[in-house]
Amino acid sequence: MTAFGILLRQRLRRDRLQLMLWVVGTALMAFAGYAGVTQSYSTLADRQNILAAALANPVILMFRGLPSGTSEGAFLAFEVLPWLALLAALMSTFLAVRHTRGDEEAGRAELVWATPAGRRLPTVATLVHGLVANVVLAALTALALLATGLPAAGSLLSGAAAGACGIAFLGIGLLAAQLMRTSRGANSLTVWVLVATFLIRGIGNAAGTPSDDLTSMVSAWPAWLSPFGWAEQTRPYDADLAWPMLLGLAFGLVLAAASIALQSLRDIDASFVAERRGRVSARPALASPHALVWRLTSGSIIGWAVGGAITGILATTLGGLVDQISGENPAVAEILTKIGGATGGLDEVVVTVFFTLLGILAACCAVQTVVRARQEEAHGTAEAVLAAPVGRVRWLADFVVVGVVAVLIVVGAAVLAGWIGVWSNDGDESLYRIVAVAGLGQAVAAAVFAVLTALVFVLIPRATTAVAWSLVLLAAMFGMFGPLFGLPEWSANLSPFAVTPVVDGSGVDVRGLWWLVLALASGGAAALTLMRRRELASGA
Repeated sequence: MTAFGILLRQRLRRDRLQLMLWVVGTALMAFAGYAGVTQSYSTLADRQNILAAALANPVILMFRGLPSGTSEGAFLAFEVLPWLALLAALMSTFLAVRHTRGDEEAGRAELVWATPAGRRLPTVATLVHGLVANVVLAALTALALLATGLPAAGSLLSGAAAGACGIAFLGIGLLAAQLMRTSRGANSLTVWVLVATFLIRGIGNAAGTPSDDLTSMVSAWPAWLSPFGWAEQTRPYDADLAWPMLLGLAFGLVLAAASIALQSLRDIDASFVAERRGRVSARPALASPHALVWRLTSGSIIGWAVGGAITGILATTLGGLVDQISGENPAVAEILTKIGGATGGLDEVVVTVFFTLLGILAACCAVQTVVRARQEEAHGTAEAVLAAPVGRVRWLADFVVVGVVAVLIVVGAAVLAGWIGVWSNDGDESLYRIVAVAGLGQAVAAAVFAVLTALVFVLIPRATTAVAWSLVLLAAMFGMFGPLFGLPEWSANLSPFAVTPVVDGSGVDVRGLWWLVLALASGGAAALTLMRRRELASGA
C-alpha cells in the first residue's frame, strides 16, 4: 500500500466513530424534519402563514432558511437546510484541524514528515478524508429525504448542498490550521468564521425582497458572501439550481490548495499569526493551579459572554415585533410556544426561546472549558502541574469549577443585557422576573454538561472531545427541534434545555429543575471520585 493509502486509512479508522455520529445525525435530522413538517404544517394554509410571518420578521429568517415556496419539500428546506449545512460545517472544521494542527501540536506530524510521506502528503490525505466524509454525509442525507417520498431532484440537491457547505468549511479549517499556532486557536477561528457567515446569511435573507404572494424571497447581496447562503440559493424542491453549490466546492478546494502552499513556507510548530508574547515573570495571581485554569480559558469565556449578552438583549427587544406579527399570523406564536414550552404571554415565550439558545451557548462554553483538561493531559503539560503538590482530584475540580463559573458569567451577561432591553423599551416589569427565572434554569442545564464532560474525561479520556460535543449537539437537537419535528414529548424532555423552569402565572413551574440539580451533584461527585484511581492518558 502507498504512503497516501496508509495515511488515508489511518484517518478513516481514527475518525470512524465521530464521523458516524455526525453523518447519521445529519441524515436523521433531515428525516425527522419531514415528519415534523407533515405533522405540524400539514395544510397549505399552515405553510403559507408561517412563510408570511417569516418574510415579515427578520428574527425568524436568522434561524431558518430561505423561503422558496409552499410545497412540503420547499418548506422542509426552509426549516432545516441551514442546520444540515451547519452540521456538515462543524464536522469538517473539526476534522481538518484535528489531523493537521492537532497532530502537529501533539508531535505526531513531525514523525510522519520525517518519513517518505513528506510534509504535503498528510495534508492531502486529510483533504481527501474530508471530501469523502462530506460525500457520504451528502449521500445519506439525500437517501433519508428520498425515503420520505420527496422528489428525487430536490432530495439529491439538498444533500449535495449540505456536503458542499461542509467542503467549504473543510478548506477554512485547513487554512486556519496554518494560520494559528495551536489547535485550540484554529478551532476558535473556524467557529467564529462559521458563526459570522451564518449570521451574514441571515442578514442577507432578512434584507431581501419578498414575492408578492409572500411565499418566497430574493436574498440581498450579503447572503452571497456566505457558504450557508450558497447552499440555500440552490432552492431545493423549487428552482433546483445546482450552480450555487459549486461555489462552496470551489471555495473549499481553493482554500485547501492555499493551505498546502502555506505549509511549505513555515517551520514545524510555527504559524503565520504570531502568539502573544508572555511576561518575563508570572503575576502572583498565577501562583495556584486554579488561577492557571482561568488564564488558559479566560479568552474563550469572554467570547461566549459576548454572545450571551447579544442573545439576552435580543430576547427582550424583539418581543414587540413578534407580538405584532403574531396578531396577523397566530402560527408564529404556536411555533414559539412549542420550542419554549412557556404558557404565558408572547413576550414570555420569546424570552424562553432565546434563553434556550442561550443555554446551548453556555453549555458549549462549559464543554470547551472542561475539555481543556483533556488537551492539557494529551499535550503533556498536565504532568508538570501534577508533579507539584497538586492532586488529580483538585486539578480536575479546578476545570469543573471554572466551567460552572463560566456558565454563570455567560448567563449573567445575558440576564443583565435582557434587563437593559426591558428598561430601554419600557417593557412590562414582569419581564425582569421572567428573564431571571429563564436564565437561572438554563444556567443549571448548561452546568450539567460541565460535569458530564468531566465524567467522560475520567471514563474514556481519548473520546472526551467527540463525546462531549456530541452530547451538546444531541441535547440541542432534541430540545429545540424535537417539538417542531413532531417527536414524542418524552424525547424532547431528554434534553436539559427543554425541562428548565418557566414562569407560570404568579408562580414558577420548576419542571425538571430538581432532576438537573441531582444530575449536577451526582455527576460531579462521580467524576471527582473516579479521578482518584485514574492514571494520566497522554496522547490523542
